[in-house]
Amino acid sequence: MQSFEKTPPQSGQESVWDYPRPPRIESTSKTIRVEHKGIEIAHSTRAFRILETSHPPVYYIPPSDILMDRLILTEEISFCEFKGKAYYYHLRLEKDIFVKDVAWAYLNPSQKYAELKGYLAFYASKLDGCYVNDEKVNSQDGSFYGGWITKDIVGPFKGGSGTWGW
Repeated sequence: MQSFEKTPPQSGQESVWDYPRPPRIESTSKTIRVEHKGIEIAHSTRAFRILETSHPPVYYIPPSDILMDRLILTEEISFCEFKGKAYYYHLRLEKDIFVKDVAWAYLNPSQKYAELKGYLAFYASKLDGCYVNDEKVNSQDGSFYGGWITKDIVGPFKGGSGTWGW
């Protein structure tokens, strides 16, 4: 297992090591945007963010603020011990051109996370741009987690090689 040193937060920053487990859900009025190949896929000021120990925030956007006609629900499913079954979406760019597994949603989440029902979270690593306000985010390392890293968040972050045991 890889060792790590926590980065002390500066004024106005949050440490992911101060986030709770189980995760906390909170609303945010920040502008959340998702873009790919010149298409604005999502634009919202009504998102939720999930805050979980060692993870950068994951933003969940209401479907009414997303171009849902561009997203195709797949047969892919994973399971979160807190939120339940996650269902995945491909992004349709053209008739037969897709970006696979760009987003996921909890269509029937556990009771504690019921507010997330149908809201989608996007992998910043698979898209041209994901933004919190006007800041382009960095993606969380690894192919499984989908946290968004901004200048306001400090780690280290779970997800990269050697961090699974944290």
